[in-house]
Amino acid sequence: MPDPHVYSIPLTTRFRGIDVREGMLLRGDAGWGEFSPFLEYDAATARPWLAAAREAADDGWPAPRRTQVPVNVTVPACDPERAREIVLASGGCRTAKVKVAERGQVLAHDEARLEAVRDALGPDGLIRIDANAGWSVDEAVALIPWLDRAAGGLEYVEQPVATVEDLAVVRRKVDVPIAADESIRRAEDPYRVRDLEAADIAVLKVQPLGGVRACLRIAEDIGLPVVVSSALETSVGIAAGVALAAALPELPHACGLATVQLLAGDVTGEPLLPVDGLLPVRRPEVSPALLERWSAAPDRARHWVRRIADL
Repeated sequence: MPDPHVYSIPLTTRFRGIDVREGMLLRGDAGWGEFSPFLEYDAATARPWLAAAREAADDGWPAPRRTQVPVNVTVPACDPERAREIVLASGGCRTAKVKVAERGQVLAHDEARLEAVRDALGPDGLIRIDANAGWSVDEAVALIPWLDRAAGGLEYVEQPVATVEDLAVVRRKVDVPIAADESIRRAEDPYRVRDLEAADIAVLKVQPLGGVRACLRIAEDIGLPVVVSSALETSVGIAAGVALAAALPELPHACGLATVQLLAGDVTGEPLLPVDGLLPVRRPEVSPALLERWSAAPDRARHWVRRIADL
């Protein structure tokens, strides 16, 4: 594998149960690609992430249809004051995705967080929530209207329950639109979401689904409006998500690609951060000095070299 570089970057706020993000950057003829499956992922789950990194490094991406991509700010399952700070420091994002259903928290935590986000956004901002499959059907049906009121209106709810079948049930019982994430990227058949009419919106992530071109095929075949989201990457990985969003025929919703803000550093001096709620469509230049600054410890680097060798 040519030119692998393993990074280790702390997060500014605990997210997805981790405090440090690790991954590997690969350089090829077309530029840099990122391979950063989460540490608990097995080889089968990680293989599409490697395909996406190789596409970015070796082949590049399809031509863009737009020069900028609207993005949402992502708010972790944090306290209300921190949620408000994140929104206000988001670079002008007018849409917020708020994490809910965090293990160890209760409904009052989600309500307070949503109220703080609404206060920061104002009445005209859009709020979407992501439960990461944390609810049962009965919980989702009961809690979605409650949180819709707490937020002053929800744009949609992302992955409220675990299975596609349950997602279809929830969609028919609530008035808020439903978005599918895990039911697409972790499913043996991502098109069951379409076949069961289980969602109003498809959330696509480049690395888990095997690259920009693979996502474009899914977007065409699934027949749903698409939101492109990140997998908590450096600007190298985010650039692939931006490339997908830029290549889609239509882009009706803000994308979840403003997550470089959750990292304490980056591997480029010109990170992909939103201005007026927009990301530019470009590939950032990787900085050798920042690669060195955020290099993983030798034992962690060896772990990633072994991991990629096993795929």
